[in-house]
Amino acid sequence: MKNLTSPQTMQRHSRRWQRDGRRVVLVPTMGALHEGHLSLIRRARKLAGEDGVTVVSVYVNPTQFNDPKDFKKYPRTLAADKELCRAEGVDAVFAPLTLYPVGASVGIEENDLALQFEGEHRPGHFAGVMTVVAKLFHLVQPTEAVFGEKDFQQVAVIRRMIRDLDFPVRLILVPTAREVDGLAMSSRNVRLKGRLREQASVLPAAIRLAKESVSDSVEGLKRRLKRLMEAQPDVSVDYVEVVDADSLRPVRKAVRGTRLLLAARVGPVRLIDNSAL
Repeated sequence: MKNLTSPQTMQRHSRRWQRDGRRVVLVPTMGALHEGHLSLIRRARKLAGEDGVTVVSVYVNPTQFNDPKDFKKYPRTLAADKELCRAEGVDAVFAPLTLYPVGASVGIEENDLALQFEGEHRPGHFAGVMTVVAKLFHLVQPTEAVFGEKDFQQVAVIRRMIRDLDFPVRLILVPTAREVDGLAMSSRNVRLKGRLREQASVLPAAIRLAKESVSDSVEGLKRRLKRLMEAQPDVSVDYVEVVDADSLRPVRKAVRGTRLLLAARVGPVRLIDNSAL
C-alpha cells in the first residue's frame, strides 16, 4: 500500500494510472475510520477489480468546519486508519498535511441545495466540502467516488457539482452503516458517553416511527417526531423535514421518492440522519 502525503506526488501517481488505463476509485474521508467507512472501502475495492486502484483520502478539512472548536475536537487516528486500509486491500492512502497553499482564495459554492438544512446551521460548510472534494477529484482523477448515504444533503450537493462542472466522475452511494440499535455510524459517536449514548438512539427510533406513519400529514408527522426526540432530556432538534430526494425541497405529502432529514444535538454532540420514506 502506498502512503502519499504530497498533492504533487498524488497527481503523479494518478497520471501514471491514467496512462496505464487503470480504473481508479476514490473514497474521500476525514479519517477516524469505523465500520461505516470500511463498507465504502469494500465497495470501492469491488468496483476497482483486480487491476484497478482504490485510493482512500484521509484529511480533516478545516474549511468545512464553521466552529474551530469542532475542528480541533475531531478525532485523528491516522496510524490506525492506515492499518484498517491495508487490511481491506487499499492500494493508496492519500493523507496530505494540507491541501491549501498559503494565501489560498479560491473556492466553490452551490446556490440552491446548499442553502438550507446543514447549510443554514453550518454557514460555509458546503463551500468547504465542495472545494476539498473538487481538489481531490483533480488530484486523484478517479473514475468513481464512493460516498455514504448518511450525509444525504452532502451527496446531493456533490452530485450537483459533478453535473454542473462536468467532472468525469461517477458518484457511488452506499447505504448508511448502523450500530445494533440503529444509530448511524459516525466518528462523532465516540463523544457520546453514558446516558448521552442511550439518548442518541432516539434518532433511529424517530426514523422507525416516520416509516410507520408515512400516510400521516407531513406537518403532523414532523411535530410527532420532534416531540419524540425532545422527550429525551439532553436532546434538542435542529430540524425535522420531509423533502424531495432530488431537489431537497420540502413536500406536503410523504410519497415514494421523499426523504426524511433529521439533525439534533445530543448534549454537545450534533448528529444527523436520514431515511427514504
